[in-house]
Amino acid sequence: MDRSDLVDLQAFAAVAEEGSFTRAAARLGRAQSGVSQAVSGLEERLGSALFRRSTRSVRLTESGQRLLDVVAPALLAIDAELSGIRQGRAEVAGHVRLTVMAHPARAIVLPALREFLDKYPAVTVDLDVSDRLTDIVAGGFDAGIRFGRHLEQDMVAVPLGPDISTVIVASLDYFARHGVPEDPADLSRHACLNYRTASHGDLYRWGLRRGTKSLDVDVSGPVITNDGATLIDAAREGIGLAMVIEPLVRDDLAAGRLIACLAPFCPTWAGYHIYYPSRRQKSAALTALVDHLRGFVQRGD
Repeated sequence: MDRSDLVDLQAFAAVAEEGSFTRAAARLGRAQSGVSQAVSGLEERLGSALFRRSTRSVRLTESGQRLLDVVAPALLAIDAELSGIRQGRAEVAGHVRLTVMAHPARAIVLPALREFLDKYPAVTVDLDVSDRLTDIVAGGFDAGIRFGRHLEQDMVAVPLGPDISTVIVASLDYFARHGVPEDPADLSRHACLNYRTASHGDLYRWGLRRGTKSLDVDVSGPVITNDGATLIDAAREGIGLAMVIEPLVRDDLAAGRLIACLAPFCPTWAGYHIYYPSRRQKSAALTALVDHLRGFVQRGD
């Protein structure tokens, strides 16, 4: 089918049903000359007259009637399907599958969900909570929430809040026994709590900064864990130093259970983003969820 055929078939059907080029043009919201040219172009491509025209009437030829018998039901079906899709988008229903890191799942998604689900009761939100870096296309996810620096390629990314500071913390008791490091070079003399990454199973190298230069520091200590909460618990118990994002220990810092050190060397990371494939059409449910999460964060709820 030629690209112009569908538009011209709409014009043809309107003229046939109205029995007039003038009335068809008014129905389609087009100029009469444009409708006339569309029908003439269609006739030329088909090599057959579709109407018998006179100064008083427009009547279908035999070929025109056969074409209308096929085209009219098809155009009605197309119109009905488009209307159904538009209505479905307006209703906002369906299943949204997300891969989300543990902290934003608890700190952002869950607090925002009650209001969202009250507004859109026909939506189901399927949360796969993991700090593992996941290929959301291969994994069958609609979207993911990760740090901005960990986003997959070819993604649309929507920020969910500000950048996030990192901190190195330990208990007051630990510092009383071992002293406070003043330079990254001092870490080799301290018990540093290691984190085994979920994605590759290797030990996380402490990413620090000295001025504008990045420092990747291999640390060692008596404990290795793949769980962030356990890492922080070990720091509270005075076992060693832990490097974490500041929101995870904000209450501990305020209460004095943990003390921060080496602040000038701790970088800031790009904050959490919700991201999804740029080449895939978003569903109405995902669009509504992205908008709701952004609004929730901006309100500071």
